[in-house]
Amino acid sequence: MEDEHVLTAHVGERRDGIVQRATATRRVLVIDDDATARRTLERFLTREGFSVTTAANANEGLLAVQVDQPEIILSDIYMPGMSGLELQAKIQEFAPHINILLMTGQDDMPTTVKAMQQGAYDYLTKPIDLERLKKILTRLIETQQLSEQLELLKKSEAEEYKLENILVGRSQQMLEIYKTIGSVTRSRVTVLIEGESGTGKELIARAIHFNSPWKDEPFIAVNCTALAETLLESELFGHMKGSFTGATADKRGKFELARGGTIFLDEIGEISPTLQVKLLRVLQEREFERVGGEKTLSMNARIIAATNRELKKEVDEGRFREDLYYRLNVVSIKAPPLRERKEDIPILVTNLLRRINEELHTKVFKVSEPAMERIQKHDWSGNVRELENVLTRAVVLSKSDVIEESVLPNPSEHLGSANHYDWNRSLADVEREHIRRVLEGVHGNRTEASRILGISKPTLYAKLPSVKHEEKVEHHLDHHAV
Repeated sequence: MEDEHVLTAHVGERRDGIVQRATATRRVLVIDDDATARRTLERFLTREGFSVTTAANANEGLLAVQVDQPEIILSDIYMPGMSGLELQAKIQEFAPHINILLMTGQDDMPTTVKAMQQGAYDYLTKPIDLERLKKILTRLIETQQLSEQLELLKKSEAEEYKLENILVGRSQQMLEIYKTIGSVTRSRVTVLIEGESGTGKELIARAIHFNSPWKDEPFIAVNCTALAETLLESELFGHMKGSFTGATADKRGKFELARGGTIFLDEIGEISPTLQVKLLRVLQEREFERVGGEKTLSMNARIIAATNRELKKEVDEGRFREDLYYRLNVVSIKAPPLRERKEDIPILVTNLLRRINEELHTKVFKVSEPAMERIQKHDWSGNVRELENVLTRAVVLSKSDVIEESVLPNPSEHLGSANHYDWNRSLADVEREHIRRVLEGVHGNRTEASRILGISKPTLYAKLPSVKHEEKVEHHLDHHAV
């Protein structure tokens, strides 16, 4: 009969609820003054695939923790000298990541409660039920693995948003932005980022967060134009069950979920006067209530706001509260339009092509001289986002590893001078054409199209009927023109 089921570092296929043998073995420390109990657990855990160390008392256990660095500890509570509860408290001071299971022959409620209050993973009574122990360890390892995966994601995200990986450019404007980011990362000061659409305001916000001491806390972005006022209020502050139609359960808002991290409020200039008042209170008092709630909650996150409007002008014209503006504008960053830093275009092209090729699994990394010359002459009213869209289309259409001038949009479409531009087209026509071309470029992938267009998927779906209608009309005309 096969008895090689083990509990190891990578959760693989299951049989009878037990994790199968994998590549890396977990280290377990057993601490018990009962020699028979130590040997029994050592044999069982070794058979289950663990690397096992044992100790006869708490002091030996502390030394073993420092030498062997176990990931899991099974410790008796009642031992001569230092107890298991005292040992647990000491270990958690310098190694809080270690999961501790406490064991005792005296099953009493106060001890159980205290053990769990101190952070024990679980509590077992002697004699130990080995099948129950096996199930607890299986669950524990799954929890550890999930935690490790989340930690890797955090590290990956932090690496992705390091300054040198997301903000590209050597122009004087970009150097000033780098300096400001370096200054504001040391504190939780509120930051206002102003700039045209497509200039990378969210990337600047992410660079601030992921280069700060609070980079392991959440970064939560909210598009203030994506939701109606009532929904945006619920999104930011949360709501209580029954506070409005459709509120079927309590919901935590972004200010709660951000904890000690960063909340990024994009297009802050679009929020209503009512929400402006509530946001002002959050900034002044660092507290808020959920919609329909009475309990006051504290807000610990940094706020970074962004707008493509001139917010001071909005204040002067009475559309934005002056007191809120000054609360937001503690530190200001101006994201320059691409036309004002054309010297950055070659390095931007290189960086964007790397990212585009990774996403599309292609290998088009070069740009011919005529194509680059044409790219650098363009004014890029859509800024970096427009440049990325054009390069994505060019990569898709390229027949080799070089982007030639022929795969760039025609001058009358995007890259020509004002003299060649067709000014008779309506905004709706231009929008439909651009959406259709992006969809063609990404082979109909609506998720990728939404990302490139800088809109949500619901917004894209709402715009698709007009695109589809136009395509049907064109198909009908082509069919009858034969």
